[in-house]
Amino acid sequence: MLRSKIVLFVLFVVITLPARADVWTFETPSENIQCVVGEDVDGSDLTCTIITRTGGPAQPKPSDCQSDWGHTFFMRDHGPIEIMCGPTNQNKDGFDRAEYGVTGEFGGFTCSSTRKGLTCTNRDGHGFFLSRARQDAF
Repeated sequence: MLRSKIVLFVLFVVITLPARADVWTFETPSENIQCVVGEDVDGSDLTCTIITRTGGPAQPKPSDCQSDWGHTFFMRDHGPIEIMCGPTNQNKDGFDRAEYGVTGEFGGFTCSSTRKGLTCTNRDGHGFFLSRARQDAF
């Protein structure tokens, strides 16, 4: 009887615990592009920020955006990308390095770091290219 109560309690705790999410970060060697990947049982997401850019934004700034525009790109492992309106994180610290010439596949994304910039795509083929001079969303 006591053993069955303990088993039921353990099952209750395991079932009610939140799903475990993995989060990791990487940046280009210039430290100008930084990305955060989140992966859990429901899918994955990727947020990349280009800290300094000289080119125009990948899409026109919406009239309701009263903050930085064209620096932060977000996507899930399926579906189109979003360009985020908000302050640009200027922190250049604590990220793993994605050396030039490296392509990584993780959480439903493929990202390639080259001297020309960073290209990331999701399972549906949506993605972005980021460099100091140019940003594209596709």
